[in-house]
Parts: sequence; structure tokens; C-alpha cells
Amino acid sequence: MTITLTHTHLWILLAVALTATCYIVRHQRRLKRRAHLMREAMRNHDFTFSLPVVGWLPGERALLRTLNALGHDMRMLVARNEVESWQRLTRVLTHEIMNATAPICSISQTLLENPPSKASEYKEGILTIHDISHHLYAFVENYRKLTQIQKPCRTAVDLNAFAAKIRTTNTSLNWKMEIPQDTIVLTDEQMLTQVVLNLVKNAVEAEADTICFQWTDSLLVSNDGKNIPAEVSRNIFVPFFTTKPQGSGIGLPLSRQLMIYQGGDLTLLDPPVAGYHVTFSISLQTAN
Repeated sequence: MTITLTHTHLWILLAVALTATCYIVRHQRRLKRRAHLMREAMRNHDFTFSLPVVGWLPGERALLRTLNALGHDMRMLVARNEVESWQRLTRVLTHEIMNATAPICSISQTLLENPPSKASEYKEGILTIHDISHHLYAFVENYRKLTQIQKPCRTAVDLNAFAAKIRTTNTSLNWKMEIPQDTIVLTDEQMLTQVVLNLVKNAVEAEADTICFQWTDSLLVSNDGKNIPAEVSRNIFVPFFTTKPQGSGIGLPLSRQLMIYQGGDLTLLDPPVAGYHVTFSISLQTAN
């Protein structure tokens, strides 16, 4: 059987060929751009990238999902190594400082209890030495929490019931709950409570009126308190860093460690959830 192609058929075939060629060229450019963006992210040690998987062929979607999972695994590995480095440094510093301050506290206390010292003209000086060394000892003792985290015990936790308990800790706040029913996560509930209460405490200190809990792929804790400046946000998880006059600088670093220890993470979203000034993301494994 002979097939005769008319001019119309030829034009249709040509149009189809041109359309297919344009699609392939555009598709390849998109792939090349994705590869470039990922390479730049990894070069800058930014493993928070998430490559969109919509609009790709099945094999490409699988590849992009794998790359996203790889980025997540690398982020967790870097975070864990960072935490372990801070722990080693903190362990050494606290050990050396406590070894130096403990004798000073003890000797100055003994001198203050000695009758001749009570009437001595050096009493005020000895008292100052005692108070400062005691304060330093207590200050360093607080940092030892960063190196004395117990092994987590993960259980199935109903996230709505958990959020309801947190809500009762501060009835003066306006709470918003956007968590689907029957959202069950695997977590150490005591550790998660400590993390979330610390975020609530920081929000209150930042003059927040509203706190919102949302569940997407992670637990988002947002508030309408003061913004966190960019120069501060880069350091909020660094131990000892604080902008508060009476702050210890261990709240957020310890909270992040508690999440990393149970296979999760705590990060600051940039930008925050629409309608709020600050959003923290707590990654949790679902029980489903």
C-alpha cells in the first residue's frame, strides 16, 4: 500500500518535529539549570535545596527525589558533625574552667567563714572573688547540659494532643492549630516538649501575641514577634551566642541537639510562613 503525503501532511509533520525539538531543547535547559543550582548550593554548603519534581518525566522525577533525599541526608550529616564538634569543644572548656573555679570558690568560702577574715579589711575583696567565681561555676555548669543529653526514647505521639498540652502552658497567647487529625509522629515526647517550650519562651520574649502550629512535611512553629535580623539568624544555633542581656546562649543549640539526637532537625525558615515574622521547622518522622 502506497502512502501519499500531501503538502498539508508535510507541514503538520514539520510542525510536530519543530514542537518536539523546542520541547526537548527547553527540557534540557531546565535540567541544566537544575544541575547548576544544585552544584552552587553544594559549593556553598547549602543543603536545604529542594528541587521541584512536578512537570518532569517519571525517570527524571525519581532522580530529582533521590537528589532531594541526598541533600537532606547531607544536611543531617553536616548538622550532626557540627553538633559533635561543639560538644567536644564545650566538654574541654567546661572541664578546664570548672577545674580552675572550684578551688577558688572553696578557698574564698573558707576565708569568709574564718573569724579573722570577717573583720579583715580584705573581706569585701574576698566576698567579690567568691561571688564571681561562684557565678562562673554555675554559668559553666549550665553549659554542661550540651554534653549530657540522654539517649532518646521515641514513641508514637499524637501531634494534636501534644499541641493541646503545649497550649495550656500559656493561656495569654493566641494559639492557632493547623494540624490534620490523626497526625502521629515518632519522637521522644519529653525532648520535643523541651524544644517547643523553648521556642514558645523565645517568642514571648520577642513580644509575640500569636503562635501557630502547622504540619506540612514537618512541624512549623510560627509567631508574630520581632523579626530575627539576618546577622543574628546565622548564629542562633551556635552555642554561647545570645543577644539577650541575661541569656545563656544554650536554648536553641540544645534544642537542635535534642532533635538531631532523635533523627530530626530544628531549622529557621527563610522566609517565614506568610503572616508571621518567625518560623521554626521541626522535622519529625511520621508513624504512618
